[in-house]
Parts: sequence; structure tokens; C-alpha cells
Amino acid sequence: MFPTEPAAVNNGFGALLKNRGFMLLWIGQLVSQLADKVFFVLMIALLENYPPPPGLAENSMYSTLMVAFTVPAVLFGSAGGIFVDRFPKKLIMVGSDVVRGCLTLLIPFLPREFLILLILTFAISTVTQFFAPAEQAAIPLLVRRENLMAANALFSSTMMGALIIGFAIGEPLLSWAKSLLGEEYGQELVVSTLYLLSGAIMQPINFKEDKPTVEHRGSNHLWSEFTESLRYLKKNRLVLNAMLQLVTLYCVFAALTVLTIRLAADFGLKEKQFGFFLAAAGVGMVLGAGILGHWGVKLHRKPLPLIGFLMMALVLGVFTFTHNLLLALGLCALLGVGASLIGVPMQTLIQQQAPPNMHGKVFGFQNHAVNIALSLPLAITGPLTDILGLRIVLVAMSLIVAAVGVWAWQNTRRVLQDVI
Repeated sequence: MFPTEPAAVNNGFGALLKNRGFMLLWIGQLVSQLADKVFFVLMIALLENYPPPPGLAENSMYSTLMVAFTVPAVLFGSAGGIFVDRFPKKLIMVGSDVVRGCLTLLIPFLPREFLILLILTFAISTVTQFFAPAEQAAIPLLVRRENLMAANALFSSTMMGALIIGFAIGEPLLSWAKSLLGEEYGQELVVSTLYLLSGAIMQPINFKEDKPTVEHRGSNHLWSEFTESLRYLKKNRLVLNAMLQLVTLYCVFAALTVLTIRLAADFGLKEKQFGFFLAAAGVGMVLGAGILGHWGVKLHRKPLPLIGFLMMALVLGVFTFTHNLLLALGLCALLGVGASLIGVPMQTLIQQQAPPNMHGKVFGFQNHAVNIALSLPLAITGPLTDILGLRIVLVAMSLIVAAVGVWAWQNTRRVLQDVI
């Protein structure tokens, strides 16, 4: 049983292709996602031009830069969502792109000091925390409720595609820009152009949203609005349940990011080739999202998240007993399909159930919760693997994922029975 509303009329991706506003939003977010990934590659590449500060080793510079890139997601995830409910969403998305583009373009004109690079990285990552919830809240404004499944499927597939393609083309694109446009500012100009192009693409979109009231926009009680989102989630257990499933999904992928480094060595690959496994999972997610986007209405009453969790649990349990690389990549693709059966329906459910005036707060809190939850598996997976071994960790993850899937399915059934 899938708890989103059944589609009255759903033409899959066909209806979305005719929706000019949605297509502009989709293309804009795709360009913005690519810019984010290439920007991260740029920051790593620039470090060779920045002398390390006294007392800080070169490897520590990489770690410090990554912390500056990730900490804003933990600190400002919910705050970004609150501002999304206060101001027009197009203003936030286009403004975020313009600000990030201008800040990136500033890099070659500032002194080559590591602290300045850290501040700019922190600032650009902070601005991104406003773009993400605005993007999620904008989808229901442009798409009919019966087409939300297809819209989220398309966004999920292209988000994963941008993750794979962005990191793959980042270094070649920056090298090309450096040779063609010059070493001084060529790389920064390309990344800045991607951000500004994203903003220009979304500028013509006409959002039909209620303008925030003067009282709402003038309120300074950010903490009260944050606690309001907590009260809403506590009251609406269906949305909270969906959010917990999304957090679990991202935790699994965070742990796999660490484990695939060990898996690459076990399959005779170089450690830096661990991306093959993640890319295969990404292909599976794109495939699963495509299936949901086109045939989602026919699968409406199937327990899609439960099937997804059980598929992922099966793959995790079997993976460590596999010694064939092609079979392992196929299992990763199957894991990606299972992940899409969780992510797309649960994101759709949240959009359908949360009222428009709460979209920003809910999606901001969701991004906040996901980013906080990601830190735990990233921190403990490596040490646990060293202590217990890869096989035991994967089997344990399999059992946990299966248990969470069954619990979430039973909990959703109880909530729906209470509502009915």
C-alpha cells in the first residue's frame, strides 16, 4: 500500500514535457547541480596554488576544506527552509545562483590565502542551503498533484545523473577552461557561468504562490518557526514516517560511500576506482525513477518503500559473497532501483501532505536532518569495518535495512488506519 494520493490523470513524463515552467525549473536545477559538483572539484584543484598555513599539513588542508563545504548544511539547513516560506521562491533560487556565481568569480581576484578560500567555500555552501528547499517547495507550485510522482522521479534521476556526470567531467572541463581561457581566471569563469546560466534559465518561470503577508515577512521569530515545523511533524506522523525513511536511505548510501573503497580493493580495482560501484547504483536509481515516472499510477497500491528496503537488504546481504565484478555492478544497479522505490514515493508523499505554507520549513528540516544523519555513518563505518570486517558490517546493514523497511511499512499502515 502506497500512501500517496491516486492519480486522476497521469500521462507520466509526457505531461511534464508540455509544462514550460516545470521544464525551466528542471533544466535550471540540473545546471545548478552540475555547477555544485564542478565547484567542489575546483576547490580541490585550487589547493595546489595555496600555501598551507603554519602548522597545517597539506592533507589537513583537504579535510578542512571539506568541513567548510559540509558544515553549512548542518548549521543552516532548517534556517534556509524558514526563509523559503517568507520570500518568493524564484527570488531565492535565482538570487542564490547569482550570489554563488559572483562569489566564485571573486576567487582569482583575492589574495591566495587558504583562510580566504575557506571563507568563500563556506559562504557558497551556505547559500546553497537556501536553494535546495526552495527547489523542492517549487515543484508542487508548477505541477499538478497527479503528476508529482513523475516530477519527483525526473528530479531524482537527474540529480543522480548530475552527481555522476558532474564529478566525471569536472576535471576535464576545468582543464579545458584553464588552457582555453587562461590559468588566472578560466576555471572560475566556467563555474561562475554555470551558476549564472542556471539563474537565467529559471528567471522566466511564473510561480503561482501566495505572497507572504507583511506580518510573516517581518517576523523575527526564527526559532518559533523552527519549533513550528517540529510540532507539525510530531502531529503529522505520515510525513514524519516518510522523512525517517528518507534519512535511513541517505544513511545507507553514506555508509556505502566508505565501504565501496574496501570493495574496490576486494574486486581487484584501485581504491580510487570505487566510483564504479556508486555509478552503477546511480544508473539503477535513474532506471527505477524512470519506471516510477512512467508507470507510477499502476503501482500506486503496491508497498513500494517496503519492496525498496527489502531489495536493498538483499543486495547488501549477498554482496560480500560475490566475487564477479560484473555481477557486483549489477547488484549495485539493483540496489539503486530499490533506493528509487523509497526516495521518489516518500518525497512525493511529503509534497502532497504538507500544506504550501509549511513546504519551506518541512523541506529545510528534511535537508537538515539528512545532513546531520549522514555524519554518523561516515564517521563509524570505517572503524567498524576495521574491527568487525567487511562481511559482518554488510550483513548487519542488511538486517538493519530490512528491519527499518518492515517497521516503516507497519507504522504507515497504522497511521493510515487511524486517519481513516
